[in-house]
Amino acid sequence: MPVEPSFVDYPFAIDGRGWVATTTGDDHLRDLIHQVLFTNPGERVNRPDFGCGLLQLVFMPNSDVLAAATQFTVQGALQRWLGDIIEVEGVEVTATDARLEVEVVYRGIGEAAPRVVRFASPVRDEGCPP
Repeated sequence: MPVEPSFVDYPFAIDGRGWVATTTGDDHLRDLIHQVLFTNPGERVNRPDFGCGLLQLVFMPNSDVLAAATQFTVQGALQRWLGDIIEVEGVEVTATDARLEVEVVYRGIGEAAPRVVRFASPVRDEGCPP
């Protein structure tokens, strides 16, 4: 019986045994998407162009134009940084009142079933448990 590989969990934590917390492959992909979306360009020393800066949008006026620009930015960042491990099937960004919601439909390379993860500003990942 094959053993599913485990990955270091994000954000970094120590589990109940005092070891580095790990996660499954599905959660790892979700964690990687979260890192790309919420890392601001310039934040990583050795990769100054990594990320798409979704957190900066909290300070911008919410509109359909912002949603369209965000959709383009998110799609491009995911394809650039995670294109070798996921296929992005779609990104939908919705601006309603004071809330910006981002939905990413993706599948792991070589996998048949698509997955969906949702994020909203203020920052809340609806794809991961609290």
